[in-house]
Amino acid sequence: MLGIPRRYSHFVFGIIQSGLTSLIASGVASFPAGSPVLFVRHWMVSWLIAWAAMLPVVLLAAPAIRAFSLRLTREEREPRAGRQA
Repeated sequence: MLGIPRRYSHFVFGIIQSGLTSLIASGVASFPAGSPVLFVRHWMVSWLIAWAAMLPVVLLAAPAIRAFSLRLTREEREPRAGRQA
């Protein structure tokens, strides 16, 4: 592995997540292209543009989204021993 310090895991996650999401979305958007060569060319250019646009959004929005999702959910409690449902 690369040995990137764990404190940078948020950035590594953001890079991977934004890259994968933009790759899939740009592929779907490029699908109507005529020939396979045109499709691949359009897909790769679209992906690079989308990734460049989404990476800062993901890195900046992820902490806020995580905090919001934690506010919307609660911890599940372990069932007590001896109690029946």
